[in-house]
Amino acid sequence: MKPVLGTILFVLLGLTAAAGIGFYPTLSMAPIVKDDEQTGFDQELVIKFSHVVAENTPKGLAASHFAQRVKETTGGRVKVEVFPNGVLYTESDEFEALMRGNVQMIAPSFSNVSEVVPAFALWDLPFAFRGNEAILEAFSGEIGKRLFDKLGAKNTVGLAYWGNGFRQITSNRGPIVHPSDFQGLKFRILPSKVIETYFHALDVKTVPIPFNDVYRALESGSVDGEENSISNINSKKFYQVQKYMTLSDHSYLGYAVLMNKSYWDRIPADLKEQIMDAMRETTSWANQNAIRMNQEQLIEIERRRDIRITTLSPEEKAEWIRVWNALYPQFEGIIGRDLMASIRKLQQKYGG
Repeated sequence: MKPVLGTILFVLLGLTAAAGIGFYPTLSMAPIVKDDEQTGFDQELVIKFSHVVAENTPKGLAASHFAQRVKETTGGRVKVEVFPNGVLYTESDEFEALMRGNVQMIAPSFSNVSEVVPAFALWDLPFAFRGNEAILEAFSGEIGKRLFDKLGAKNTVGLAYWGNGFRQITSNRGPIVHPSDFQGLKFRILPSKVIETYFHALDVKTVPIPFNDVYRALESGSVDGEENSISNINSKKFYQVQKYMTLSDHSYLGYAVLMNKSYWDRIPADLKEQIMDAMRETTSWANQNAIRMNQEQLIEIERRRDIRITTLSPEEKAEWIRVWNALYPQFEGIIGRDLMASIRKLQQKYGG
């Protein structure tokens, strides 16, 4: 009897240890087991969600909100594990990891997606979107849908668009008010052909630098300035290492929330719908929250008085628009004529 008793004790100890470390099967370890009606799926499904910004940013807060809503809508059958600040994958390798299935969900900037699907550079077009209403219409309308349709060949599914905010200019080399003020500066940019083109037209040298390395680059003086949303400038404390900021709203920073397609296709239909319910609710909340955060954090930056802030007048902004509108024909080859036509319609609708 002793050997049998010893075996039983060994098994019980093993199960206790597994429970203690939180063992659960994931889709990457074993296939989902379900019947023809896709019922009886009682294992915890785990979605690893990697992103590269802090938890207190619009994207970071949206990811946490989504994880909580998924837990609620699925009754705990699905768990979203969020990995912020690039601790799992960085901007340079997260898309490749997603396509391989090493991570299930990411939310890269539009500029980073454009490295794989060039048409996503549409979101970087200078002065393409004249306000938040125009952005939200593009997210939910034909523009957003057609861009997501282009992801199929990359084993990727687009679930939502999350906004951050309009980009502003920061610099250490004096106020930037007129296009000529950019001449000879060196700027950090996201990897985007559109961004590169519109800065080169102003005689700006550009260098792509990962987001989490930007503060050091600004502090060391290896670049003179950068462009970013108010919330990013505030959360990363760029105002500590930049002397000037221009409120230009010249282009938009946002994120595509993406899932590995092979993984998505294996999720039971009832759970897919519950996940999407959580995503729709999160997206509505997140995009309004991003607008609110940028407004409130601009006030915070102004109160600190660490950085001199200039707001472009309508006449000054018109100077920038004239220079950059001349580049639009060059972008058709990257983005496509039909999508460029859709952008022009939005510009006409919202005062462009």
